[in-house]
This record gives sequence, C-alpha cells and structure tokens, in this order.
Amino acid sequence: MGGEEINAFLTHLAVEGKVAASTQNQALSALLFLYREVLHLELDFDLDAVRAKRSRYLPTVLTPEEVKAIIVHLSGIHRLVVQVLYGSGLRLAEAQQLRVKDVDFNQRQLAVRNSKGMESRLTMLPETLVEPLQEHLLWVKRQHQQDLEQGYGSVYLPFALERKYPNAEREWSWQYAICLSGRKVISGPSHWHHPPPSFA
Repeated sequence: MGGEEINAFLTHLAVEGKVAASTQNQALSALLFLYREVLHLELDFDLDAVRAKRSRYLPTVLTPEEVKAIIVHLSGIHRLVVQVLYGSGLRLAEAQQLRVKDVDFNQRQLAVRNSKGMESRLTMLPETLVEPLQEHLLWVKRQHQQDLEQGYGSVYLPFALERKYPNAEREWSWQYAICLSGRKVISGPSHWHHPPPSFA
C-alpha cells in the first residue's frame, strides 16, 4: 500500500464513512506511525484525500434568568463558585486553580494562568462578586493561619516552583482563593502536596 491507496482510504473514510475530522486525522497518524516506526519506511506522497469536515456545534447556554434561578437555590462555597464561573467566565478547573495573588480587587480582574492550551489571560471580576469574594478570602486567610500553626498550610506549586521559591508553598499569596471548609494541605515533600481543591 502506497500513497495512492492511503489517499483512497482516507477519502473513503470522509465520503463513505462520514467520519469526523479528528477520526480521519487519527487514521492518518496511525498509518504514518506504521510505516515509520514499524515498517521503517518513509512515505513520499502528496496528501490529496478528501478531508472530513470539522463539526461546528452551537453551544447550549443558560439564559440569565435560568442562571439566577440556579444561584438562588445555592449557598456558601457552592454559590460563590457558580457566581465566579458565570460572572467571570471561568472554567471549573480554572476556578479550582485560582490563587490569592490572581485576584485583583483594585482593577476588578482575575488572572487565569496556564489554562487550556497552557495560555493565560485576564478576565473581569464583577462588582457583585467583590464583597462575597473578599469575605471568603478573610475566612481562607484565618484558616490558612490556623493550618500553619498546626504544621499544615502548604499548597501545590506548578512547574517546580517549590525549588525556585522554597517558602512560597506556605505563603498567603499562593494559597487557593476558593477553597472548601476545613480543608488542610499537608506540608512536606512534593509528592505529599494536594492538587487544587475539588468542588464536588
């Protein structure tokens, strides 16, 4: 099987099989791997197959009224999390990884770091969230101080920052901004550190 047959096969997947673009790309990658890594042959051909169309799905979103109807039935940390997700446009994982230093009340913005695709961005912090988030951070700070006094209070640091900044893991600015009640993070070697808190 050579380039002509590969083009025919990929075309068949798109036209007859009506597969998604990702499926067709996966098939091509598998064939290239087979030739290069298993058969130790180089394929010298022009990819001339009919390409599968990428799916374009319209996202399903809640109306503002539906969101308010949900929030009104929530309380505590779960209400705050939903408000942050909706008001600032954060993904759940981004809210879990938000650090104290990433919250800028003066500029009314949040810094989302190393998110999907390892990209960072700034997003707005709605005025309605300023007071609830400030009150929550006061509780988090008291909890953090108690944890430090009991020998806890260190958090996970990404990208080996714990070696670059040995004491940062226990500093207030590196603590998770949105954390659960009573959660303690054990200090010690890196393999003892907990990942970002879960809101489940």
